[in-house]
Amino acid sequence: MKEAIKMTLESLGVSVNDKGAYSDESVDYPEFARKVAKSISECECDRGILICGSGIGMAITANKFPGVRAALCHDLNTAKMSRLHNDANVLVLGEIVGLELAREMLTVWMKTQFEGGRHQKRLDLIRSIENNNFKETV
Repeated sequence: MKEAIKMTLESLGVSVNDKGAYSDESVDYPEFARKVAKSISECECDRGILICGSGIGMAITANKFPGVRAALCHDLNTAKMSRLHNDANVLVLGEIVGLELAREMLTVWMKTQFEGGRHQKRLDLIRSIENNNFKETV
């Protein structure tokens, strides 16, 4: 799936910085989530893609990094909404969605822009929580 995703990104004119894995052998997914999330958190790149069996652990790991908004998506709507409302900067895909749907989701995710507006306030609240400001605002 990773190679097909890379080809889809390249067809969209996006340069790819492959952080691994480079074989079919079992790996510890947090290491790869860390590499991608660190690149986003340190502003080395704007967006990232993570792929594993279910995607759950990848999303949990990536979201530990400041400024990372990793969204585990399962269909075209969640891919679109993750960008439109949440300005997700990491798309997490589980192989369980299948290759064709994953490619469609990636295309939608890459082409959807953040809507801003009322959603910006919510992102600001997330950023505040990320900075250990747990004060309630309601």
